[in-house]
Amino acid sequence: MQQILGIGSRIDHPTHGKGVVTNVTSKMYWVTFMDKGLETIPVDDDFETIEAVEDEVDTVSFSEVEESLRDILKRWSDISEVVPLADKWRGGTMILQPKDKTLSSKEVPVDTFFNKIVMLRDRLRVMEQKINASKELDADLKIDLQQYITRCYGSLTTFNILFKNNSQNFVGDSSKRE
Repeated sequence: MQQILGIGSRIDHPTHGKGVVTNVTSKMYWVTFMDKGLETIPVDDDFETIEAVEDEVDTVSFSEVEESLRDILKRWSDISEVVPLADKWRGGTMILQPKDKTLSSKEVPVDTFFNKIVMLRDRLRVMEQKINASKELDADLKIDLQQYITRCYGSLTTFNILFKNNSQNFVGDSSKRE
């Protein structure tokens, strides 16, 4: 059986040309080829090894590193995930009309309003994480602050109609049944 190449190994493939192994499984290599870009090839495919890097048990692929970095950034920063607006609202306008007809109305693009709602949600999540991770706050205060944040989410459920994906909706305290 042929030795499994590690990430960083360089190969010359008869069809795809020269490339570098960027991810490895027991059956496949993900190789970034100079001319063809990223391709997957079977481990037992016919190619010449230019430079072999030994595969180690704890090898981590670039995609796993990227995924871990995204998770860390999401958990500990203001960087927000891409949250799509429901298609029916794209390009729409929200009009705020005062009761007093002598006053002018205010028009806000729905996309802009939605972005502000998502930023608010992300900042609430960061606050929640900081509260939970705090060593200075006692457990009772953490619970009290967490309940306020949950109520904020509940107040924002009105805006769930704007989200394309239901999995990204606001969720308040689901234990209370009205």
